[in-house]
Amino acid sequence: MIELGHFAAFLALGLSLAQAVFGLKGERRLAGLAAVTGFGVMALSFLILIFAFMRSDFSVALVANNSHTLKPMVYKIAGAWGNHEGSMALWCLVTIGFGAIAAATMRTGRETFEARALGVQGMLAFGSLAYLLFASSPFLRLDPAPFQGAGLNPLLQDPALALHPPMLYLGYVGYSFVFALAAAGLMEGRIDRVWAKEARIWSLAAFAPLTLGIALGSYWAYYELGWGGWWFWDPVENASLMPWLIGAALLHSVIVTEKRESFAAWTALLAVLSFLFSILGAFLVRSGVLTSVHAFAVDPERGTLLLLGLLAYGGFALGLFAMRAPALTGGKPWQLFSREGALMANNVVLIVATLTVLLGTLFPLIAEAFGRTISVGEPYFNLTFVPILVLILILLPVVQAWAWGKADLKTWTRWAMGGAALTAVFLLLGVGVMSIPLGAAFGVAVGVWLVFGGVWEMKRRAMTLGRVFKMPARVWAMTLAHVGLGLFVIGAVIETSGRYEATLALAEGGTGTVAGWEITLKEVRAIEGPNWYADKAVLTACKGGASAELLPMKRFYPAAMMPTTETAIHKTGTGDLYVALGEQREVDGQARWVFRVYYNPMVDLLYFGVVLIGLGGLLAMWPEKRGLKPSEGAA
Repeated sequence: MIELGHFAAFLALGLSLAQAVFGLKGERRLAGLAAVTGFGVMALSFLILIFAFMRSDFSVALVANNSHTLKPMVYKIAGAWGNHEGSMALWCLVTIGFGAIAAATMRTGRETFEARALGVQGMLAFGSLAYLLFASSPFLRLDPAPFQGAGLNPLLQDPALALHPPMLYLGYVGYSFVFALAAAGLMEGRIDRVWAKEARIWSLAAFAPLTLGIALGSYWAYYELGWGGWWFWDPVENASLMPWLIGAALLHSVIVTEKRESFAAWTALLAVLSFLFSILGAFLVRSGVLTSVHAFAVDPERGTLLLLGLLAYGGFALGLFAMRAPALTGGKPWQLFSREGALMANNVVLIVATLTVLLGTLFPLIAEAFGRTISVGEPYFNLTFVPILVLILILLPVVQAWAWGKADLKTWTRWAMGGAALTAVFLLLGVGVMSIPLGAAFGVAVGVWLVFGGVWEMKRRAMTLGRVFKMPARVWAMTLAHVGLGLFVIGAVIETSGRYEATLALAEGGTGTVAGWEITLKEVRAIEGPNWYADKAVLTACKGGASAELLPMKRFYPAAMMPTTETAIHKTGTGDLYVALGEQREVDGQARWVFRVYYNPMVDLLYFGVVLIGLGGLLAMWPEKRGLKPSEGAA
């Protein structure tokens, strides 16, 4: 069967080439047929690969290197994409899948434009499949086959990590079709309302899963790695954040193009950059240039091929943009103090924020090339990235109420005064009543300002309470996303500024105190799982009338010869009591177990905020209904 899967992947390669040729020639029907058929055969190929993992077919090198007979079935399946070659097969499947869905659903009335978009998508699929089959084949065989496999990386044997790569790839690869639309629009010389309506849907189809995929990865790192935090400015985390920031800028820009036919060149450029930053992320993760717990591969040769692909796609798209952009003019006039002006400022700031993250991520590599070792961590990003975003967050509730063309500055003045008063109240409450640092109080005030602004904008558009639930899905989507952003800011500020951490060295029966919690070690015992064995601690935690049992573990996977930390988390309603088990040491002549204990206040609030942002993106894809419109001047 694995040979059938291998053959199906080559057949998908040929069909992607046919899709590219027919599409660029303007043959819409034939390009669409090739796209749909190509997806069918690539899906067959990928399902066969999954089946090889399910039946532990160790004659397949990929299965032998990333699976084990004792591994639970869900992780056998996840092993199909929990490695470099399998993840690239998933990348190819999603790339072809987006083309197939577009072939079946696009109805712009411009056959040549649609054909070219499918053609460019075919080019992207062909390049990805060629890289898969000739540089990273998941179908290589072993003869003789080993009796047992090496096992999947234990860190990846987790439910969140089983879902994280597919969700993330829907985002990364989703921008491939936005890229294809931009290239087709530039070839046609028309980035207008029809183009923008199509591009907005595909941008949302990428942005929403990318948001949820980043959240899944963050939550996995939070409870699996035992580091106690939710974001570490890890280079691979940054690689996913950069296309998200560009994607956010693209979403706001494409709205202007759809509503006013302005920002045509700017929107096309952002559509190109969103995918190029996704390819850059793939290069950083797979080239071996970055050291990270998230990295898939350490292979400079294959990384070089990805870099060449990035340069080829980037050169093609940016060259096309340079030729066509000067002709992309028009749209309705607007002034600096208008919704268009505010959205342009938003995009500029997001681009600067992205470049700031890019510099912080790549600077150690640049320094290393010149013989110096430099580490760029949280202090750099706190001093550069955070202030840049604060500017957007403060202005967001004000400018979302501005009218197209020219804003009413009286409205802006009222909003500014209200925002200043709200900020002052929360600063006084934070610093005076809750005794938290000035910066944290300001951050909480900004988060409350965002939540208030989102809710108030919904009220302004609906005018009456009865109309709120009849508002268009796009208005609800905007409200959810902006409120979610505010909740994320509140949660992130409180968690970061209020986090308490301590190290306890406890003998059995010993007690320590952390953040008001009295923690007692009852015992540490050895246990065994399906493909691991572990030391499991039994702790009791008491505070006032509340109590909890915590069961942190230190696992060891013999097949991979690798340990993992399984944290214990008790949710109190206002935060997490978080315990990670360390090593046994001798302290004052007595054997003690070392525990790293954290109290993380309001950490769930920031994840809830991110989920609302993702749901807002999904809701914005809902087809619009005719009938009730937003109040006059609100749209």
